[in-house]
Amino acid sequence: MTHQAAIALGQTLRVLAVDSDESAAQVTPDVVLGSHTDIDALRRAAAGAQVLTFDHEHVPTELLEKLQAEGVNVAPPPQALIHAQDKLVMRRRLEALGAPVPRFAAVDDVDDLDDFARRVDAPLVLKTIRGGYDGRGVILTTDLPEAREAARRYLADGVPVLVEERVAMRRELTALVARSPFGQGAAWPVVETVQRDGICVEVLAPAPGLPDEVGAAAQELALRLAGELGVVGLLAVELFETAEGGLMVNELAMRPHNSGHWTMNGAVTSQFEQHLRAVLDYPLGDTSAIAPVTVMANVLGAPQTPAMSMDERLHHLFGRIPDARVHLYGKQERPGRKLGHVNVVGSDLAVVRERAGRAAHWLAHAQWTDGWDGHAD
Repeated sequence: MTHQAAIALGQTLRVLAVDSDESAAQVTPDVVLGSHTDIDALRRAAAGAQVLTFDHEHVPTELLEKLQAEGVNVAPPPQALIHAQDKLVMRRRLEALGAPVPRFAAVDDVDDLDDFARRVDAPLVLKTIRGGYDGRGVILTTDLPEAREAARRYLADGVPVLVEERVAMRRELTALVARSPFGQGAAWPVVETVQRDGICVEVLAPAPGLPDEVGAAAQELALRLAGELGVVGLLAVELFETAEGGLMVNELAMRPHNSGHWTMNGAVTSQFEQHLRAVLDYPLGDTSAIAPVTVMANVLGAPQTPAMSMDERLHHLFGRIPDARVHLYGKQERPGRKLGHVNVVGSDLAVVRERAGRAAHWLAHAQWTDGWDGHAD
């Protein structure tokens, strides 16, 4: 999707991929095969490029620092990216900056959980410090013994963890912003993200019923953090809207983000084009929404892959919901995997949400949620 935006800007992408059938490698002729943990592969990918940027946070910090020392333009720079790679570093820095964060503690020994639980009158959340995403590496514990056992397993495997209080919240929000090396910033409308089993299934743009002052506060917080951390490119600040109506930072991402896929059809400038503008230090684009409502629904692989081909599913989908904007990722189907997403824009949230969800479910399962049969009389 970044490559689609690059074409319109007259740019070309070189992709570092482990296999030639990876999503990004399917759409560019310039592919370097190798691992993101291999410094030589990273050097080959960066050779002669204007900028090296990312679609995930898992490139080791020390390798990026080597590339930076060798003159490679790394964006976001490793000094910023570390805050999206290491949750403990992120929590400590945000706390020092006065950003609202859950109470937390590093866990070096299972007894650290006892000390934390005595200070925090709330359920505990255990998180791996590095590597977790889409619900992986996050355990919502029901009591202290469960938290101790989970920590014991992680620590025995040499996996560093931290513990946080579980926040009483109304819902999850994301404030997506961009920042250029020049220091220009831009913010999209704050969105609501709907999670199921730790995976985002739906994004509602803008977040329905969000008071203007809370939305503005979320945008201002995200822009301030982008500046303080030295971000170049996109910054997604995942937030809890607390039961009291306040905001608390959950996670950070410094790349095009699932919560921003709605911008491809619902905003003047998509997150993918904006990311390129930012890392190339172009003036940033207009982030205004082009419709009152946009809903993004993820296409998640069904428990059983349908016998009907995806091509035929698309045929039926467009026959029934012609305004659905489909973005498929070229991935093999498997249960729960993000295969793509559907955007629907309109003016009535309930109608748009139903159409987007129905389209995404059809593409994943080859079944209409309302039992509709296009061949019936």
